[in-house]
Amino acid sequence: MTIHTPPPPEGGRIIDEPMETALSRRYLAYALSTITNRALPDVRDGFKPVHRRILYAMHQMRLNPQAAARKCAKVVGEVMGGYHPHGDASIYDALVRLAQDFSQRYPLVDGQGNFGNIDGDNAAAMRYTECKLTAAAVLLMDGIDQNAVDFRPTYDDQDEEPTVLPAGFPNLLANGSSGIAVGMATSIPPHNVGELIDACQLLLDRPDVTTAELAEIVPGPDFPTGGVAVEGHASILDAYETGRGGVRLRARWETEDLGRGVWRIIVTEMPYQVQKSKLIEALAELIEQKKAPLLGDVRDESAEDIRLVIEPKNRTIEPEVLMESLFKLSDLEVRFPINMNVLDATGTPGVMGLKACLQAFLDHRRDVLVRRAQWRIERVEKRLHLLEGLRIVFLNLDEVIRIVREEEQPKAVLIARFGLTELQADYILDTRLRQLARIEEMAIENEHKALAEELAMLQALSTSPAKQWKKIGQDLAAVRKVMISPRRTTIAEAVDASAFVAPEAYIPREAITVILSERGWIRAAKGKVEDPSELKFKEGDALAYLVPAFTTDKILVAASDGRVFTIGADKLAGGRGHGEPLRLMIELEEKADIVAVLAYQPGAKLLVASKAGYGFIAPEDDMVAQKRGGKQVLNGDLLAILRLGAADHVAVIGENLKTLIFKAEELPEMGRGKGVKLQSYKQGGLQDISAFNGEIGPEWADGGGRRRNWPDWKDWLGKRAGAGRMGPRGLRKFR
Repeated sequence: MTIHTPPPPEGGRIIDEPMETALSRRYLAYALSTITNRALPDVRDGFKPVHRRILYAMHQMRLNPQAAARKCAKVVGEVMGGYHPHGDASIYDALVRLAQDFSQRYPLVDGQGNFGNIDGDNAAAMRYTECKLTAAAVLLMDGIDQNAVDFRPTYDDQDEEPTVLPAGFPNLLANGSSGIAVGMATSIPPHNVGELIDACQLLLDRPDVTTAELAEIVPGPDFPTGGVAVEGHASILDAYETGRGGVRLRARWETEDLGRGVWRIIVTEMPYQVQKSKLIEALAELIEQKKAPLLGDVRDESAEDIRLVIEPKNRTIEPEVLMESLFKLSDLEVRFPINMNVLDATGTPGVMGLKACLQAFLDHRRDVLVRRAQWRIERVEKRLHLLEGLRIVFLNLDEVIRIVREEEQPKAVLIARFGLTELQADYILDTRLRQLARIEEMAIENEHKALAEELAMLQALSTSPAKQWKKIGQDLAAVRKVMISPRRTTIAEAVDASAFVAPEAYIPREAITVILSERGWIRAAKGKVEDPSELKFKEGDALAYLVPAFTTDKILVAASDGRVFTIGADKLAGGRGHGEPLRLMIELEEKADIVAVLAYQPGAKLLVASKAGYGFIAPEDDMVAQKRGGKQVLNGDLLAILRLGAADHVAVIGENLKTLIFKAEELPEMGRGKGVKLQSYKQGGLQDISAFNGEIGPEWADGGGRRRNWPDWKDWLGKRAGAGRMGPRGLRKFR
């Protein structure tokens, strides 16, 4: 039983509580703080607190687009001192990102000076750079001084800061966001604001619209650096439905013809968030390490525009094949994750789809519209109240002047004489004489009429949801005209490079010898192993299989449980050591043994035989497995897998030592199964099997391992499934 001591007196610093309770409470507080105050954006304005505070501080400093820019150090100091109690480096990093046109689809800060570049170079120090707001940022702040949003005290209770910005356009999706919290993360790609506003208009017209219909208007992300999205419509639609997914983004390239069959590739647009300098280093390293056999040279000729020159190894290579290989080997193709994890209007984190995000933005715009209308109504009513007093003055001008001149307390007399309020009386007494001219009377009447009409319109707007949604649509249409810009990222269909790009495009083709030991250690020695006896193994181990191959080959490994596994030859350990255990590379059962190791040959045929004496012919193409668990080929215990090649006859030996030879054409061709009977036995099963060409004849191995010819093999020729007869003296196995 846990005994809790009473809390310490005020001012005490020691609290007696279980360690588990203390840690869980403090870690929960830390996690919630990270989620809500640092990592996740608000679905309404798309901002994290640091970005919101930067823009609000710049607004308070009146750094609008028409004003002169101020030092970034001044802005950072204002943000840190008044709103964001964290380091200046983190604030400046966030400010710099808001100004980078290769990071933000619609930059919110107009930066003057060195704000970094796509090569990955850092921005200059904040004391050298200057900044002000962009027109897009002004749209996000529009109405913030008109009670459009709630405010809360700053960290030191000396001032107030907005909890959310009015957000004149859907900034969350327009500029995207990314962040890592505790136990959750967010990754939202940028989009084209024109498409987003069109989708909002459709949602206003038809609240029951489906995500698929919205995706017709917003076909996919629109990254600031352009590129080509090759994920495919179905995958992007699924991401918009669920809020989770990803999009493959490729560099944009074109072929430059140099004449006489010579050409080179020019990359003009980079994938989003890929640093050009690091990409070039990675491509150069591929050339140096011979991992990109089709790539000849790469160099950067960029000035203001991207111009990355890629040259092939030789002119016989197809440009598409070269680029497909580089897309797989380098960051010329990246996958941008989509995880639309945001904070809703109540501050609760959750994953939202495209429609939910747009609806949350529209709901926020409605709240902003109503609050601004109420704010304006209060001021219009106050002004009309004052104008009513001035109208009384003009109707009784002489009497008002007499009261002001002669009465000791003109305010009280005015109130009593004309039924004015104290506010109206004060305003009349503060009015200058020149405002009592006839022309001012007309201006007052005109102003009163205009304000009365505006008041009626505002009151109707604040009480009619239909008028509110219509007004929101009109405002969005006006924003669209200001911010419209062409789409930069092209949406293309998904590309399957495996259909036309050979493995040689990704892996240097070099001769190797695959070595598998009896204990299951596998490695690949360069070139051909001339003398297997010189190979070294661990103590108690020995050679089991020696297979010539190339680094571009797939190695087929057949196990006694009837499964065939596939291993890339380029994934094997080098031949200098003892290699690595095969069971670490494939999911091989503990009791299963290896019965064959082959280098995959497309289009070839394999002879599959079980210990029970059944077999069939299988296309080698069907043997290739995509998973570590392999592919089940035979229903039963596998005895052998042989490549037929030019063989047209099959020879089998039973455990009773009877031998039978029959034509290979008697065996069916199938992808997997049990097969048909090869030889009949009263008891026992199949001991060994071989395939040979009838024009050459079979061979078999005697007890000493020597190869022996079999000139009279036709005496054992029969039909499949026969019992056979005793073979030549000494025949026990063919291999």
